[in-house]
Amino acid sequence: MAIPRAAKTQRRTRIQEEKEEQILEAALDVFAVSGFRGSTIDQIAEVAGMSKPNLLYYFRTKEAMHRSLIDRVLFTWLEPLRAFDAEGNPENEIRSYIRRKLEMARDFPRESRLFANEVLQGAPHIEDELKGPLKELVDEKAEVIRVWAKAGKIAKCDPYHLIFSIWSTTQHYADFDVQVRAVLGQGKAGEGRFEDAARFLEQLFINGLKGHAPQSES
Repeated sequence: MAIPRAAKTQRRTRIQEEKEEQILEAALDVFAVSGFRGSTIDQIAEVAGMSKPNLLYYFRTKEAMHRSLIDRVLFTWLEPLRAFDAEGNPENEIRSYIRRKLEMARDFPRESRLFANEVLQGAPHIEDELKGPLKELVDEKAEVIRVWAKAGKIAKCDPYHLIFSIWSTTQHYADFDVQVRAVLGQGKAGEGRFEDAARFLEQLFINGLKGHAPQSES
């Protein structure tokens, strides 16, 4: 994880911590709109309301700011998947996962767009994480879904594409929020759109995964 320059000093004061958060908030705004390549330190300093030299005291490079944000996003974004419980009721677990992902789309749209921009650019800063910890976590939860299907608790399905489908449908409401609100129109584009989405996605996924009789060993 990237460590702010000021965090390496012997004494890290409350003011330093506040300045770091101020800079990262500004960087998130800029990166979410312009992506990593289209963003500059000057832009981030302007949004943060700081001089460039002052900003560089806390973060020496644009890469350091971006990495700090990406590390946070990866941890936060994967928390609902980590909570996917093999011992739980599949319907409840899937419903909870859908709702938590939609809550994140509602509450952290900038973070979602930051991550999407990184992946669209070929994931140059996080390829190791995608192929390592992320893959390991998805492999683990895919096995949970396979066990549920084998026990007849849900229909047989490809667990990876199930997870991908939940990711894509829930994060759509963050990454394409302008389009969603434009198409829904004034009457349906308020905060209630997330509850409407949750009900529909629950119906889509849970009804589509209704369990069958346990499958015999082949």
